[in-house]
Amino acid sequence: MNRRHFLAASATLAASPLMARIPFQSEYKPRLGFSTLGCPDWTLDQSIEFAAANGYQGIELRGIQRELDLTKRPEFFSKKEINLVRAKMRAKKLRFTNLGSSATLHFPKGDIRDKNIDEGKRFILLAEQLGCPNIRVFPNNFLKEQTKEQTLQLIADGLNELGEFGMEHGVFVLIETHGDLVYLKDLEWLMKQAKHPNIGLVWDCCNMWTITKEPPMQVYQSLKKYIFHTHIKDALLVNGQPKYVYLGKGQVPIFETIDLLVKDQFNGSFSFEWEKMWHPELDGPELAFADYPKAFMAHLNK
Repeated sequence: MNRRHFLAASATLAASPLMARIPFQSEYKPRLGFSTLGCPDWTLDQSIEFAAANGYQGIELRGIQRELDLTKRPEFFSKKEINLVRAKMRAKKLRFTNLGSSATLHFPKGDIRDKNIDEGKRFILLAEQLGCPNIRVFPNNFLKEQTKEQTLQLIADGLNELGEFGMEHGVFVLIETHGDLVYLKDLEWLMKQAKHPNIGLVWDCCNMWTITKEPPMQVYQSLKKYIFHTHIKDALLVNGQPKYVYLGKGQVPIFETIDLLVKDQFNGSFSFEWEKMWHPELDGPELAFADYPKAFMAHLNK
């Protein structure tokens, strides 16, 4: 049974009257993680130690010490180094949940597109070696030189190409709700076009809601079968722009999002994305990463 079939079967069970009567506290425990985007100056060992000491189950790698191309990091240069990293993760009962690539799929055919597809494939190979189930790809701002329909088709084509490569290596390729790709109707169209079984979504409710204001329930009901990973963050809107704050301190309906996922016993990672790399004014990871599990569990335990 592959992962998609497992998730579909789990969703069917969760909808049954029997499963509806089982309280959250009985067995299910959300898997918490953080993205290394929030600790751009930490070593990998620092991330592992902090995650283990603060109630996390996973780590999402989005760069290490400001190098975003993970395939260039010395921790992953050889099988020996990779096995050492995996041993450290096992010893702390942690797993890598996602590798955040910079592969951008909305470019037209040519050298730039080829370079991005190549990065996606290199990340897939690294994910396979690390035992990580997913890599993340994305679009940013759509190009003005082509229509939105052309852009979405290019993204779909890229997803299908990388999904096929990912299937050969046991890795899922997930497109993040990011940049201009945040409107529900566009995401629905895209996922229907990109039909490969090894592709899915990283659902970032904050990225979507701060632009579209579409209710999480509406988004989730339409996209839940595609969601394999999440980015969890909160923000205040200041002059129309998000100002990131600790969980529960902002305007984003993030607890509603978490509740929807927990109710369905979401099997992926609730990955805290604290954008310290892009916003150096934010508090340090030692503060933000310590707060997240406490705020998350305090909400669930109400």
